[in-house]
Amino acid sequence: MKSLQVTMVYYTALIAICSSGESMPRVVPLFLSTLMLLVFLSGCSVNPVTGENQFSLMSAEQEVAIGASNFAPSQQSQGGRYIIDPEVQAYVSGVGKKLAAVSDRPDLPYEFVVLNNSVPNAWALPGGKIAINRGLLVELEDESQLAAVLAHEIVHAAARHSAAQMTRGTLLSIGAAAVGAAGSNYGLGEMGSQVAQMGAAAWMAKYGRSAELESDAYGMEYMARAGYDPSGAVKLQETFVKLSEGRQQDFLSGLFASHPPSQERVDANRIKAATLPKGVINRELYQRKIAQIKRDQPAYKAQEAAMKALSADNPKTALSELDKAIAIQPDDGYFWELRGHAWAMQKNMSNAEQAFTTAIGKNPDYFSHHLSRGLLRFEEGKKTAARSDLEKSYQLLPTPYAGYYLGEIALENGDQKNAINYFQSAAQGGGEMAKKAQARLAVLELDTAPHKYITSQLSLTDDGYLRVTVKNNSPVTVTNVKLQVTEMVNAYIAGGSSTMNGPRQLSPGQQVSMKTSIGPFKDSNDAARYRIQVSSVEVAE
Repeated sequence: MKSLQVTMVYYTALIAICSSGESMPRVVPLFLSTLMLLVFLSGCSVNPVTGENQFSLMSAEQEVAIGASNFAPSQQSQGGRYIIDPEVQAYVSGVGKKLAAVSDRPDLPYEFVVLNNSVPNAWALPGGKIAINRGLLVELEDESQLAAVLAHEIVHAAARHSAAQMTRGTLLSIGAAAVGAAGSNYGLGEMGSQVAQMGAAAWMAKYGRSAELESDAYGMEYMARAGYDPSGAVKLQETFVKLSEGRQQDFLSGLFASHPPSQERVDANRIKAATLPKGVINRELYQRKIAQIKRDQPAYKAQEAAMKALSADNPKTALSELDKAIAIQPDDGYFWELRGHAWAMQKNMSNAEQAFTTAIGKNPDYFSHHLSRGLLRFEEGKKTAARSDLEKSYQLLPTPYAGYYLGEIALENGDQKNAINYFQSAAQGGGEMAKKAQARLAVLELDTAPHKYITSQLSLTDDGYLRVTVKNNSPVTVTNVKLQVTEMVNAYIAGGSSTMNGPRQLSPGQQVSMKTSIGPFKDSNDAARYRIQVSSVEVAE
């Protein structure tokens, strides 16, 4: 256990050394020294906001690229853009750009969007890509509080908090693996990995609190520079603390999960605000700008009730609630998509498809509407139409569902190459659909590359003969395993090879060892000349 603690200390020290400018420690475990030297030489940088040294493995250019590539799918996965009232988007973007212009990194390609999501939340990606949910806007009282939220997220981007956190995550993942291996070598087994992971979680949590306080403080300075009253940040945190004490579930699952409020933050903000000049609050303007969202709140409450009804397998109640929502706000495509799901639950596929089509008409740039109609059409046997919908959905957000069914369609059309690509994409996700994709992928690849899933290795028996151990790492049962044994002339040139029969059947995860007739060997170096690989298998029906 002492070995594990020492190892984690070195990872902690790496960032401390970079921040302080001290030299590398002289005594470093051999398995860490090379890694630490490389990252030390390349990772020291300056926090653009605080001016302090910090440790980062990500360049500014990489930050911008990561933010740009992930911004669109991140929006899609969290409700898509709010399009009912375009003026809200323009208003929030205007406030954000005013703050970004006075930040410590005004040249970042900032973007500010409002998402059609009822969960009160806001977030920032590296490079200045910032989003705020519709559900948070209705909880704010004035423009100064909106400015407090956006300035806070701008600091996260400007101070490279995401880059620093990703660096910590990367180092800790490497550290956890190294410590886990060391722990295993010293008889700790899985315990070593678990200890490292617990240390990593604690470190990340501490960093989160530090970054939040830093973003509050410098965000208030940005507010003052842009002419906003910094007291908006104090009132904002006071409101959040009250809401968290009330344990409102939507807040706990949204903003508070990544931005936990505390009395510490309220007190720190109050002290900071006292040192800054007063500014504008703009309550009336703010309330006027979000008036449409507030008018539509009953519709979104009805939507929540409809979703609960659908989860309880009660489509009639869901349709009744959605009628209320659409009567208030007929232009939200998600209301119509939910109607489609309710009709499909009642086996009224015609009405379901019509509702999905209406949803697409209301918001053609949201993946879920296309996915819903595509899946319905696939089940109805309308594969050509389904493919068009699924491709559009996949383009907007490559979900496991879209990937899997596009793979099925490609397979039916004889396009095995694209089928494999789609199944590979779907297999990267989670849940049952990813498992189905993994099984489909295994069946396809077992035909062309069985060794990718069915591993084999050679060892020597006590009496000097080669023993082959075969393991099925695929999710399907295989039969009639064939093995190719090759005798090497040297490390690079293969000599003769022969085929031998392996296990007659292997279930998923099953491992079988077999003694061969090759041998006996008196010298293990002679046995080391042999290589083995699975050459073919059959997939059990």
